[in-house]
This record gives sequence, C-alpha cells and structure tokens, in this order.
Amino acid sequence: MAKRVFLIVLDSAGIGAAKDAAKFHDAGCDTMGTCVRSGRLHVPNMEKLGLFHIDGTSFRKERGVVTGCYGRLVEQSAGKDTTVGHWELAGVISEQAMPTYPRGFPREVMEEFERRTGRGTLCNLPYSGSEVIKDYGREHIATGKLIVYTSADSVFQIAAHEDVVPVQELYRYCRIARDLLQGEHGVGRVIARPFVGGHPYTRTVNRHDFSLTPPRDTILDTLVAAGKSVIGIGKIYDIFAGRGVSETYPNKGNDANMEQLLQCMEQEFEGLCFVNLVDFDMMYGHRNDIAGYTDALNRFDEQLASVLEKLRDDDLLIITADHGCDPGFPGTDHTREDVPCLCCGKNLKQGINLGVRSSYADIAQTVADYLAVSFGGDGSSFLSLIMDR
Repeated sequence: MAKRVFLIVLDSAGIGAAKDAAKFHDAGCDTMGTCVRSGRLHVPNMEKLGLFHIDGTSFRKERGVVTGCYGRLVEQSAGKDTTVGHWELAGVISEQAMPTYPRGFPREVMEEFERRTGRGTLCNLPYSGSEVIKDYGREHIATGKLIVYTSADSVFQIAAHEDVVPVQELYRYCRIARDLLQGEHGVGRVIARPFVGGHPYTRTVNRHDFSLTPPRDTILDTLVAAGKSVIGIGKIYDIFAGRGVSETYPNKGNDANMEQLLQCMEQEFEGLCFVNLVDFDMMYGHRNDIAGYTDALNRFDEQLASVLEKLRDDDLLIITADHGCDPGFPGTDHTREDVPCLCCGKNLKQGINLGVRSSYADIAQTVADYLAVSFGGDGSSFLSLIMDR
C-alpha cells in the first residue's frame, strides 16, 4: 500500500517561550499554557498522543498511556511568522529576518502602490486587524480608499469591504503589492483582508496570502519532482506561492478544512497531505480570545478522533505548529515559541519521547525519510526513533 503522510499545522499553537524569546520581546509567552490554565481545555486525543508529556512545558503532567510519539521543536529561523515557520517545517531555515515596518511603509512605496492601483490608502501603521476596520472602516466605505496596515510581522495587509472592493479586485491589488514589494522591501506576505457588514464589521474567510517564493527547494518541491502527491489544505498553496503543491483546497476555516482532510484520507495517493488550520491564529490568538482559542483546540481534538480512525497501516500523522500567538500575552502579535510535535501511525512505536529537537526542519527530513525521497534540507530525521526499520 502507498505511504501517506498527513501533516497538520495548528497555526500559532506554541507550547512555551523559546530560549531566545526575550530578543523578540516575548519572554513569558505560552500559548498552550494559557489555554490549559483557562480551565476549559479538554483534548483527550492529543493527550493520548503525548501532548502533556512534552519536555519543558508549563503544563507537563505525565499520566495515562501514551499511544503516540512526542517532542518539542525549536525554531531556528530569524522570525516568528507563518511564512518562515512553514518554510522551516518544510526544510528551509530563514537565516535573515524579513523586513518589518514599525512606523509604516515608506512614502515612496505607498505612492507607487497608489499610482499602480489608482486608489488612495488609509492608516499605514502597525494595527490589530479587528481594530483597524473598526477605526477606518467608515472612512474606507465613504472614500473607497484601501486600508493598508502591518504588524510586528513582515506583512503588508490590505483591508477592504466586499461591497466596496469586490474580492477578486482586492486580490488584484494584492498582486500589484506583491510585485512591488521585492528586494529591500520583500515582505514575507501580502495579505488580502476582506470584511463585511456594518459597524461593527466582520472579517471573512476570503482572506488570501500572497507569499514570497521560498529561496530554494522545500520538501514539497522534492516530493513533486519524485512523482509524489502534495495536497495542500487551507493556506498551504498561498504560503509556498504555489510551489510544490500538486492539488489545493483553499482555506475555508478550521471545520471545513478538517472535513476536507477527512475526504482526502479516503483518496488513493502516495505523498503528503499538508494542512494549515489558521483560525487559532486569525480568529482567536490575535484577538486575545482565550476562551475562543481553547474551544477551537477542543473542537479540533474532537475531529482528530475521526482522523485517527481513518489512518491506514502505512499512514504517518504529524501534528505541529508554526509559531505562537498567546491570547493571554500583552499585545496582539505572534509570539516566539517552541512548538509541539505529535506523531502516530499503526506502524510506529508508542510512547517515544523525541525530546527537544533543534529545528522545525526535522519534520521535513522525517517526511522525506518516510516517503523514501532524497532531500538535503536543514533538519535531521527522527524516523529511526519512532519506527523500527
């Protein structure tokens, strides 16, 4: 039977501050710990896979039989955002930080963007996504000007009401920005942030990310070149600028993405199914919504039961994250955190502690090893620890 890997990224579900968190002004952050301490967290399936046995967490409490393998991954990339986190998970460490704009984008960038789009702009400051539409939404609707903002991450975000700027037109403006923002101003992502409604406004699932192209081949490129399938669910196609993705199902929210994963598990393919669940980050982490974040983890864990039931004899399941976004931490930006690595499969050992792994990229090398492709990524495979060969 063909070997399949299902890699699920719980976007922003970090498990505690990285050793270098203070350099990012994130000392003391702990996304999963915040959810545990809320008293609302109930994730029995992840608990069985070893979540609470991971070394060095604030919530470590060894108990019960562990049926999975578990470990802690340390980020080596010079950043804490979705792009560099996923690139590292795919085997490419970003040694240089992407540019950020704590005082907004330079005048010459904004003037050129306005010239190319034919629309004026509002804001041009670091801002919370929910706050920026609250503060600038009415003026945007009245004038048609685009709301441009950034964050502590390397992003150029464009918010627009769907009745004022149709979604496809907003995407066109984002492509213009992506073409403009290269080289010195090569931000990691240009993000379309459509919203609807009256004051207060609501952001929609029509968000779309336009990423830089990875600087070299990732495990995705390698698998496709080897004739394997790479199925992207959620933001995966966007994050990798389409490179190395043979089949894509765009983001429709966590529930729909998990339903799509379950459908893909019924398909015959050999390769990787790569899933991003962005609601943790977008809907709850950035909004400091501890209850919402925790409930979303509980919901994922319920759906995880169906995933575990559908695993075939030669399937490998890996659950991880790409950074933190502690909903209980001051501010609304991502947090520099280590992330979980939970693995299971019918042909894997049980209860293996992978310890603290030196890079997120260890996942990519393990996937390559499992699917028997040659990949010179930046990580080290842990397959020999979890599987008898």
